[in-house]
Order: sequence, then C-alpha cells, then structure tokens
Amino acid sequence: MDAQSTSVTNGNLLIAEPFMGDTNFERSVVLVCEHSDAGTFGLVLNQLTDIHLSDIVEEIHVDLPLFVGGPVQQNTLHFIHRRPDLIDNSIRILNGLYWSGDFEQIKAAVNLGTLTERDARFFIGYSGWNEGQLAEELNQKAWIVSRTDADFLFDTPADAFWRGVLKRMGGEYKSIAHYPVDPRLN
Repeated sequence: MDAQSTSVTNGNLLIAEPFMGDTNFERSVVLVCEHSDAGTFGLVLNQLTDIHLSDIVEEIHVDLPLFVGGPVQQNTLHFIHRRPDLIDNSIRILNGLYWSGDFEQIKAAVNLGTLTERDARFFIGYSGWNEGQLAEELNQKAWIVSRTDADFLFDTPADAFWRGVLKRMGGEYKSIAHYPVDPRLN
C-alpha cells in the first residue's frame, strides 16, 4: 500500500480523518468504484449492519453480512467481489477486485456456497460526490487517499479496517491510527 496520494482514481481508498465531524463517515474507509469529472461513486467498507443479505433478498438462503455503503439511496444494493470467473459483466476496479455484475449469477453462487464473504461484500446505499465536491473535501483535508489490494480488503475485519489501512500506510498515518474516537476521554 502506498502513502498518501493527492489525486483520486478508481480503486483508491478514502480514509476519513479522525476528527472529520461527519457522522455518516466517522472512521470510515470508502472504496472509490468510479471517479470522473462528473463525480465519484464509492462504498464504505467498514460499516457493518446487523442484518444479512438473506434478510433483504428472499432468493438468497445464506446469511452473508450486509454493510452500509453510504448515506445515499439506502434502498439500493451494491456489491464488490473478486470472482469475475463466476460473475459476468463485472466491472474491474483494480487488479483482483470487481464491482457489480450479473445478480442472478451472484444469487446462484451464494446459495451454492461458491461465493462466500471471503470473496464478496454487499452494501445498502452508497457514497457519492457531485462534480468538484470531493476535490473540495480533499482540499479541506477531510480525507486521506491511499491504495489497497483485494486481499487486504477482503481479509481485514470491518472493525479493524480504518486502523489497519492507516497502519499499513506507515509514518504519520500509523500514529493517526491510534487517535481516540473522542480525545476528551483520553
């Protein structure tokens, strides 16, 4: 994983600064799935819910965890995976990491056990920025930009993800990983 970058591309992580002040993104890590001049679409990787995919998709009979992808359109379902061999029409985000694809194939693979939480994450809602909005937030130092890889993304528990990303970045970021949620309680 590389150190802080100043530009955003597909596959980057947006790591919330420890004292961002936005409750939607407190200690969040957002995977950038699509970034262009028109705006940015991403998914929060570390906001696990207490509901399962089978609770919202009746054709799925396996209890896979469901994450909050962000505050936008929480009535929508999104997914990332590392199994393009099982899922047609997947969009490559970075090497070994894909977004979306044929949902009928997803349902079948999940029910057969060939697609597990080790290879896929499901999200309700998403994170979105209009043209210029993310650039402004970056200028305000609300986000730290970094890179990731599919293995780290799928192998790191959600509750350890924010700290884990910062620790992997090293240097000053490793120190930030230890900041308390509320410094007044320190």
